[in-house]
Formats: sequence, C-alpha cells, structure tokens
Amino acid sequence: MYSREISIPEGVSIDVDGTKMKVSGTKGELKREFKLTYGAKITKEDSKIKVTSEIDRRKAKALVGTVIAHTRNMIRGVTKGYTYRLKIVYSHFPMTAKVEGKKVMVSNFIGERTSRIAKIVGNTQVKIEGQDVTVTGNDPEETGQTAGNIELACRIVGYDKRRFADGIFITGKE
Repeated sequence: MYSREISIPEGVSIDVDGTKMKVSGTKGELKREFKLTYGAKITKEDSKIKVTSEIDRRKAKALVGTVIAHTRNMIRGVTKGYTYRLKIVYSHFPMTAKVEGKKVMVSNFIGERTSRIAKIVGNTQVKIEGQDVTVTGNDPEETGQTAGNIELACRIVGYDKRRFADGIFITGKE
C-alpha cells in the first residue's frame, strides 16, 4: 500500500466525490476528474487530502504522485493564480495585436494581409499594453495553452528564422 498526502491551506476548501475534485479559493474555483487505476483512492481527512493506492508498483506510485501534483497546482491556482508574460518583437513590419472576444488577432505579421488568430482557452484573460502581452488565469493548463497558442500563431514558416526574428515570444512565467 502506497500513499501520499497534501495539507489544505487556510482560505481553500476542497470537496472530493470519488474521482472528482473541486477546489475553491479567493481567485475562483477549479474542477477536475481524475482517471484512477491501480486501486487508487482520493480521500479528505481533516485538513489533508490523502491519495492511496492498494498496489505498490512503480506506475501506481507515479499515478499517486500525479494526482498530488495536480492538486497542488489547483490549490496554487485558486490562491495566487498563474501569469505568463509575452513580448511582441518585430524588425521589418510593425505588427499589432488585439483581443476580440475569445481570440487574439495579430495583424500585419511580416507584412501579411490576413490576420493570424490565436484562441483563448477557458477563463483566461489576455491584456495587451503596447509591446507587452499578459496572460492570466487560475487554471495552469488553460493559461499555458493560451500563451502557447499566441506564440504558435506567430510562427515563421518559409523565411530564414535568423533574419526574420519577428513574433510574440514568452518571456516569463509567474
């Protein structure tokens, strides 16, 4: 039998219902359903979340560690949140970026007539101030995917990347 536990900090409430977990805090709430195998179980005891597995094999231990890591990330998301900082860089054509609904539109990228579009995932907020882009949210996966979508929308294809160093690049993560 293998088990690990994580303590619940003040101001955070966690509800466990079988394989479903709901974490609530000052920045909002996150829900997640885990696919548990190897006889793994999630239980809440006092102010701790305990994940146990009946089997003591390597994959069962990895599953327990994964559930603990996701829980830790969810707790951090509802207390502090996640922030990605991106920078708009251009040398040839002055590109502009703006947020329209659930999309980030990048126009005049390397002089292209059509705008490049990046999808905003989930409840993530994107703020553009001059050459700086800030992506914030409480879900680490949605926030990271949105920042990746923006960076990937400005990928250079067909040109020498050493000469055309234009794009929107991730410069920091908090």
